[in-house]
Amino acid sequence: MNATELIAALELTASTRVQQRVAKKLLLENGAPTATDKRAISDGIEETQWVAALKPGNIGVPIYRDETREYLEIAVLHVTLRPGAKTTRLTELIHRAIPYPVVLIATRGIQTDISLAHKRWAQNEAGKVVLDGDLLTAAMTGERPEIERDLLEALPLSKQSRSSLFNLYQSWEDCLIAFQAAQQTGAFTLLGTDARRRARMMALQESIELGQQLVSLRAAAKKASQMARQVELNLQVKKLERKLAQVKDDL
Repeated sequence: MNATELIAALELTASTRVQQRVAKKLLLENGAPTATDKRAISDGIEETQWVAALKPGNIGVPIYRDETREYLEIAVLHVTLRPGAKTTRLTELIHRAIPYPVVLIATRGIQTDISLAHKRWAQNEAGKVVLDGDLLTAAMTGERPEIERDLLEALPLSKQSRSSLFNLYQSWEDCLIAFQAAQQTGAFTLLGTDARRRARMMALQESIELGQQLVSLRAAAKKASQMARQVELNLQVKKLERKLAQVKDDL
């Protein structure tokens, strides 16, 4: 999977296309709070392209505004990262640097990721926009091609909510959530209600945490020299495996 395929999957109209290079200066001034972050941007980013801008005037979807946020447009960006770049941190910094909600496609070597993150007004600084929650990322590694195909088929702009730019963006987030859940269940399923979406997100986070605990417990069980300790750890592994299976039922 490459960036060209992902961008094509969005099926954006010609009227939305920008195709302009984003200067590193903009990212350094707006997305790098520390000297370490500035070095990460300078050393890790090869090029950032502003692919498209989705606005009411070119896609027919109204703006969204409430006391928490204002969505006037959605930016679609493509960043090419250099070998050794800190992908996770750079992705977050780019999302932070752009005042609009961003659909970010990041390429490093043969791997391509797509990420999204809602934005909201900062509580203590008038006019400033911050990330609202964690980044959602789908890593297109090629290991699960059938799930990646399902994601591509779900991404076209025409398939997303058109009631507001916020709901349009949320529709794309739902696609990434479905992709992450499918990585564990094998089934790509979009959920239609906020309540089910929240329940899936909680289950997804719990399943990730349980998976990490299982890796640690299994490693500890292999290293244990005393039989009693091995038995104890293996019982804990079985217990966590049963709990993980129950959690996956909510995905």
